[in-house]
Amino acid sequence: MACVQPAAAEPRATSSALDVYGGRGSWLDIFAGSIWSRPAAVVAALRTHGVETLYLQTGNYSQRTDIVRPRVLGEWLHAAHAEGLQVVAWYLPSFANPRVDDRRVRAALRFRSREGDRFDGFALDVEASLVRPVALRNRRLLALAQLLRADAPRNYPLAAIIPSPVGMDRHKHYWPGFPYRPLSRTFDALMPMAYFSYYVHTPAGAYSYTRRVVTLLRTRTDDPGVLIHVVGGVANRLSAATVAGFVRAADDCAVDGLSLYAFPQTSAGQWSALEAATLTPAVDAPACG
Repeated sequence: MACVQPAAAEPRATSSALDVYGGRGSWLDIFAGSIWSRPAAVVAALRTHGVETLYLQTGNYSQRTDIVRPRVLGEWLHAAHAEGLQVVAWYLPSFANPRVDDRRVRAALRFRSREGDRFDGFALDVEASLVRPVALRNRRLLALAQLLRADAPRNYPLAAIIPSPVGMDRHKHYWPGFPYRPLSRTFDALMPMAYFSYYVHTPAGAYSYTRRVVTLLRTRTDDPGVLIHVVGGVANRLSAATVAGFVRAADDCAVDGLSLYAFPQTSAGQWSALEAATLTPAVDAPACG
């Protein structure tokens, strides 16, 4: 059965952050239901759609256990590796109980499948707003980020899944003073949740929204070369044409990776739009920012 083990003293060489967070991805959360019983079939389908990285949720702050479904999670990890996919663990902390968040982050880092597979990267899902004041929330977020960096194996690819900067501008009381720069210096990649479906419903709207997300992120991190994997969604609220607008913006802005949230809701037409992405890095300064 899958288990949580201490990290090896000298971990095997890890993939680069671009290998892990670049390209096409797909997401599976702990609430996906019966889909969790079909790892081999789903992984094979992902491969046919050109997916390079699968993002598997290990848990969130509301769960009773540090790792949800450890045995099945191990099966997914092994199946994905057998098909040549990278696999990233992701966890949603509350910041209300730092000890729990710390322990659950460490559990994901140390997780092994029955066959010995481990995750190729870890992404911290930064969105819970339970803690007030925001200054305290930021201190706990950055402390958890530093612990994660210190506890992870050397050169282990880490990412921060962050709220959309466009959304945060529209909802100014949600997370004022969001720490873009410190996060970009601790994590290897930023993954903005560019869920344009909450605001726009046309290809042009999706294009403009996504372009604005990338532009703001490069400006606020003060790093035009920051590694960005843009996450669009929510998939069950999008037409294939709207997804195509999202993909065009990702290509025009020369982002490193893209995905839709989440796999169970992604339609055949949406997959076709995602497969059309070129994801060609900019030769000089990044476009649209």
